[in-house]
Amino acid sequence: MPSKVRIALDAMGGDAGAAVVIPGAAISLQRHRETEFLLVGDRAKIEPELEKHPALKAASTIIHTDVAVSGSDKPSQALRRGRKTSSMWLAIDAVKKGEADVAVSAGNTGALMAMSRFHLRTLKGIDRPAITGVWPTRRGDSIVLDLGATIGGDAHHLVSLAVMGAAMASVLFDRKRPTVGLLNIGAEEIKGHEEIREASEILRARNLPELDYIGFVEGDGIGKGLADVIVTEGFSGNIALKAAEGTARQMADLLRNEMQRSWLSKLGYLFARSAFQALRDKMDPNKSNGGVFLGLNGLVVKSHGGTSAEGFAYAIDVGYEMAHYDLLNKINQMLNREGGALNSVQAAQEAVS
Repeated sequence: MPSKVRIALDAMGGDAGAAVVIPGAAISLQRHRETEFLLVGDRAKIEPELEKHPALKAASTIIHTDVAVSGSDKPSQALRRGRKTSSMWLAIDAVKKGEADVAVSAGNTGALMAMSRFHLRTLKGIDRPAITGVWPTRRGDSIVLDLGATIGGDAHHLVSLAVMGAAMASVLFDRKRPTVGLLNIGAEEIKGHEEIREASEILRARNLPELDYIGFVEGDGIGKGLADVIVTEGFSGNIALKAAEGTARQMADLLRNEMQRSWLSKLGYLFARSAFQALRDKMDPNKSNGGVFLGLNGLVVKSHGGTSAEGFAYAIDVGYEMAHYDLLNKINQMLNREGGALNSVQAAQEAVS
């Protein structure tokens, strides 16, 4: 484990830029004192915010650029206009050069993925990276991927996601053989698209030592925590994520309205305040903020663009944990060691073909 974790922050990314990024970094620094920051963006906007946080200022270096990727830029436009000059690119470049252990950005998701993939490249054996999130469930936490990096995917892609997710879960959750499920419209083997059924056949046939495949999991099984890792392609994964976040906010609003409906409701709230606070904390999307771009030759974390400083701090925390426990190296070793999981997957794919 590195004694210091160096984190490059895209200080121009997100809806509020430095106004959220800087205080978010200050919050995270309180939790992880051994962190050093590279703040990439417009010095004129960063320095006034940094003056409010002396401890962060002492732990930070500013890399100046006044070029920012717009939230409306298409990935191809961002690569053309922001390559080598934008705050997003320079944060990723710091990881590429070894000047930072991880990059964190709340900027344009498509642009961040395109720049990360172009500049860092993918791990050996991985065709396409995935956005990976830690999802709170009844049983604790689960890893869900892909949450929107790419649309669609064949059986080999889905199995690769399963292997990468299991590798991440084995380290984060200390599981020797994490359970893995494929998100599907039903638990029966005959249901789902052909590529999902084929991926299921491969996972069952190979019985990989890195993971315990449990079969198909329906949408409600994510929240139940039926598996340590839930695998799906990016289209379905992003819809599931946004639906869950929206439901959490809706439930919070409904509960708040009901608690204000009468004096009896308000009295009941006073007696159960600690329970309601625990529920609110469990359902807070900010505390699940931070999607890891898994499958790259470098660590990149995507924060929600409209998050608060507290939410951005959680995204930084995710990056810190990934770097502190050297997950990239451990995942790479697990995926590509001789006789390892991806080699077995490739052999199975060729046999099925």
